Amino acid sequence: MQRIRLATIGTGFFGRYHYEAWSRIPEVELVGLAYASNRTRAEAFAAEFGVGAVFGDAERMLDELKPDLVDIISPPETHLPLVEAALERGIPAITQKPLAPTLAEAFRMVEVARAGRVPVVVHENWRFKPWFREIRRIIDGGALGDIYNIAFRMRPGDGQGPAAYLDRQPYFQQMPRFLIHETGIHMIDVFRFLAGEITGVSARLRRLNPVIAGEDAGYVIFDFAGSTAGLLDGNRLADCDARNPRLTMGEFALDAERGALRLDGHGRIFVRRRGEAEREHAYEWHDRGYAGDAVYGLQRHVVDHLTRGTPLENRVEDYIRNVIVEEAVYRSAAERRHIAIDEIERRQAA
Repeated sequence: MQRIRLATIGTGFFGRYHYEAWSRIPEVELVGLAYASNRTRAEAFAAEFGVGAVFGDAERMLDELKPDLVDIISPPETHLPLVEAALERGIPAITQKPLAPTLAEAFRMVEVARAGRVPVVVHENWRFKPWFREIRRIIDGGALGDIYNIAFRMRPGDGQGPAAYLDRQPYFQQMPRFLIHETGIHMIDVFRFLAGEITGVSARLRRLNPVIAGEDAGYVIFDFAGSTAGLLDGNRLADCDARNPRLTMGEFALDAERGALRLDGHGRIFVRRRGEAEREHAYEWHDRGYAGDAVYGLQRHVVDHLTRGTPLENRVEDYIRNVIVEEAVYRSAAERRHIAIDEIERRQAA
């Protein structure tokens, strides 16, 4: 069995999902952890998950340990310099999202990745949620035919009141761009995963909770390269019918040539063939880790690529399209007009 010597950077709230999932992948050895300021927390993580060494300087860790892979779980403003540091040393990198604070920095990361000899993967795990992987398999099976439209009602129910988000990720309250930049970007990627490239958007965004800086609700209509249309109906204050609304974060629906499909808040998929009654679609998934073990799914996917050469999703060169679509959404909301994606690309090129 080929071993992957892994180094990690960061110990924030979501980092626990990363470490727990890595600890279950037998090919991976957690050799080092770098932290920015909280050594006590870093040492606690290292003890809990069997990390070999703790460092206060990420570049020193990379130089001393020479890992086979680095997982960057630190804040967005650190992603570009840390990716550059990894690629200078020929180390493949996984970096969390949001990819970067600005579109220009995101494009710079793409340039760095294209010039490097090893891959840079974005930790975009929603497409690895088991229900979306299964929905993709159903689509690829062809039984539903051409897709007419897809929609997602984002309803996690965690954004009400003055204490919204403070118990998990308090920085959410200060983000000037929130619903789309932090959360909606996941569904942009899922929509592309399920229905192909997005060519244009029309958006209306609003803030419902006055204690936060950014938007927390809105509608986004998506045009696709084919005949499919899409709708993201986001509201972080409202919930859905689920024991844990944050499991699926909402409800998904798809209409197609020969039937329809929907996902509920419990992770159940229902399929209806045209002219027939709806039936639950049986598939296997495990309520472990984050959202059906989506973090593990992405990390297993990267390890399989490094050890067995399987095709790799979420390279930063492909993921940049999501960031461009995100920028188009905000521009559409600000200017109250439809925005073609190639308009953003032309402006960036200029």
